[in-house]
Amino acid sequence: MLNVAAVADPSGLAALRSVELAAIEVLFDALNDVAFFVKDRDGRYLAVNHTLVRRCGLRSKLDIVGKTVLEVHPRHLAQAYMAQDQQVIDGGGSIKKHLELHLYPNRRHGWCLTHKTPLRDDAGAIVGLVGTSHDLGLADEHHPVYRKIASIAQHIRDHYRQPLCLNQLALDAGLPLARVERLFQRVFHYSPRQLLLQSRLNGALELIASDRSLSIADIALDCGYTDHSAFSRQFKALTGMTPIQYRAQQHGKS
Repeated sequence: MLNVAAVADPSGLAALRSVELAAIEVLFDALNDVAFFVKDRDGRYLAVNHTLVRRCGLRSKLDIVGKTVLEVHPRHLAQAYMAQDQQVIDGGGSIKKHLELHLYPNRRHGWCLTHKTPLRDDAGAIVGLVGTSHDLGLADEHHPVYRKIASIAQHIRDHYRQPLCLNQLALDAGLPLARVERLFQRVFHYSPRQLLLQSRLNGALELIASDRSLSIADIALDCGYTDHSAFSRQFKALTGMTPIQYRAQQHGKS
């Protein structure tokens, strides 16, 4: 069970409600194909479920709680996990449906979908993160094409500001676009084009909330939109507000 009091509290960890998180931890203990974890700002595990313990090849939650990913995962995986954590902690955004490798209990590599979101205290400061990793049941050696799908997805997330040709990304991966689209639907439940749209809108949300000096038109252009009206329509469809209304709401809270 989660015991926040047992962890040093230099950065507002007391804001994490131990009773609530412990109850959530128990719920996730019942899921054999979903790893659950809570970490502090320094990347130390505060809570995990039994699935994560098994995935790490360990015997007890006590073998993980209080440690960092470098202490419980192979370095080549841990470094990728740490970069994700830092992105969430520093940027304040969530990571959704990130296709990546993990370890099965037999220590073979497999594929999972990872979600991470920041935890905030009552003042809005980020004090940690919570996440899940859903096992897709796909061994890497049996499904090597998933490396290509993961690479395409990451390229879209990293380069959404630029004009992207999805057909060219598929060709570069050595796959027909139709197959890439089928695999995206199977794994992410949306298309590559929808991932591109999601990435651009998420980028716009972050810029609108964080930078008052940029105009809405500048933000749209920076996030890959050449049609300002299309940006406004898609933004409102996602948030229920226009970009201007969203900015007013966000900065009204500041």
